[in-house]
Amino acid sequence: MASHSDERSSGESSTKKALILAVAQELGKPRFTAAEIEQIRRQLIAQFGDRGKTSAEYIVSVLEEAGMRVALSTRSDAEGQYEEEFSDLLHFSTLDEAEMCLVRLDEMLRKFLRENEPATAERVREVARLGRRRAEMIARNQKVEANKRSEKEEIARWFAIWLETPDVFFDWLEVRKHSPDYQGRFPYRAVEEE
Repeated sequence: MASHSDERSSGESSTKKALILAVAQELGKPRFTAAEIEQIRRQLIAQFGDRGKTSAEYIVSVLEEAGMRVALSTRSDAEGQYEEEFSDLLHFSTLDEAEMCLVRLDEMLRKFLRENEPATAERVREVARLGRRRAEMIARNQKVEANKRSEKEEIARWFAIWLETPDVFFDWLEVRKHSPDYQGRFPYRAVEEE
């Protein structure tokens, strides 16, 4: 006979699995990379708090068990040799920090493309996609202050544009920072930059 705590943990496990699969369906991706796995992991924590904490390996096993395609080989190819360069890359609580993060990502992408290391260059793009998703999640979180949500929305836009057009991104960013829309949304930024 199963104990009450066994029933509860079994129920939590099936609820976690259901949420993993629901988030995966919502993402609508043909394959799940490290960035999507991380996004699912964060959704679990947002939904369940400490009870939602789970490993990426568990999420991968649930997705694979459900017949979904998981592609982590790019990350594992690049991980060992350059992990030090990737660690602590996505810290951007302010617009300035987000810009510096994108400068570092851009430098790394160009370096790995120059050195003909496509797997590592793709890892840089995965990190940027994760950064965009983190910013989008905070921008949608109604518990976060409105001005911080607005900044995260702007940061998510920066990541998206850099991912699409890295060669012109920094020129675009300079024009963006001088635009009336930007200065209207972030008037305190206009004062700081002068």
